[in-house]
Amino acid sequence: MMSKSCFAILALCAVAVSNAVPAEPPTITVSKSDTISLALTPIDGADGAAVSAVLRNDLMLSGCFSLTEAGKAGTVAGGSSDGGSLHGKATDHSGGTILMRTYDGGPREKAHAFANDLVETLTGKRGMAGSKLGFVATHTGHKELYMADYDGANVRQMTRDNGISVAPALSRDGRVLAYTGYLKGYADIYRIDLAGGARQRIVKFPGTNSGAAFSPDGGEIACTVSKDGNPELYVVGAGGANARRLTHTPGVESSPSWSPDGREIVYCSDNDGSPQIYRISAGGGRGEHLTTGYSYCTKPDWSPDGRRIAFDIREGGAFQIAMLELAGGPVRLLTGADDARDPAWGPDSRHLVYTANGSLIMLDTQTGRKVKLIDGLGSISEPTWSR
Repeated sequence: MMSKSCFAILALCAVAVSNAVPAEPPTITVSKSDTISLALTPIDGADGAAVSAVLRNDLMLSGCFSLTEAGKAGTVAGGSSDGGSLHGKATDHSGGTILMRTYDGGPREKAHAFANDLVETLTGKRGMAGSKLGFVATHTGHKELYMADYDGANVRQMTRDNGISVAPALSRDGRVLAYTGYLKGYADIYRIDLAGGARQRIVKFPGTNSGAAFSPDGGEIACTVSKDGNPELYVVGAGGANARRLTHTPGVESSPSWSPDGREIVYCSDNDGSPQIYRISAGGGRGEHLTTGYSYCTKPDWSPDGRRIAFDIREGGAFQIAMLELAGGPVRLLTGADDARDPAWGPDSRHLVYTANGSLIMLDTQTGRKVKLIDGLGSISEPTWSR
């Protein structure tokens, strides 16, 4: 069994390994889900071609639609874009207007907004277009932070610390990025204002400060702090003030993730031996062990709709992604034996991203469809997704 001291160190940068053999919950069976037949007519106007390309990709990635010809579709979407505004429209099979709206911004922004409105209008659910991704990559030879659009476009490097920058966490609105950095020679938590680029060291207690996670309203951060001599779960203000300790165990607590209502936090702890998933009130108390059927579980992430928790498991010599339905039912495996890890839910609570073999992958948890979003940046790890 790995010692707690080793686990504490490795939890800062990567998920540790274990020789424990898990139980055998069933693997998820995926099938083609019902989709809405939709025809996308070319967007007219100066930047219509660019808008059309982004819109088509957004609708395909959503998993909600089967794109077909106008005569065969139940819904037809199109419009015109003059470079400043997109005038989007959708009609039903009888020609009745079901959506008509004007969107401003660049081609990508306008297309993303129209795509999200189509998803919500036709399914009643949130879209994910226009959201942002953060992640760690080793392209420079160091672990640095990067940002990208949700579809893998517009990759940009955010840190140039020439050291170790890990455990990124985006605020729900995607405007602030927190991470664990070693600029002072030890692990502290920093936050970056993504609009202006200003950086601030916000959690800097003696010892290790790591693994930030923003509360849903952005006002607080859950993280691991070892100032008391043992890595415990803490909640601090988003600026680093008003720290309060949540856990009191001899084990190592890490990888917090908030419930959508901000009342609870799930996290990883090895207090009972190998790492397991627990939930605790955001006000503190006793952690509740969540039964998964596996003896080694890490990196939990709570879905925005509050219904599921995705996490890493150790299975057959490699990591895989599993999903727990909080309403009950068996834990389901979402990935094969491709060393998948670090799941992060998207805003639609249907898709998640994870890393496998150094690449960033998007998974549709309803259909099982996988899309490689980003590679070629060395080894990619620890993605985070705005909501």
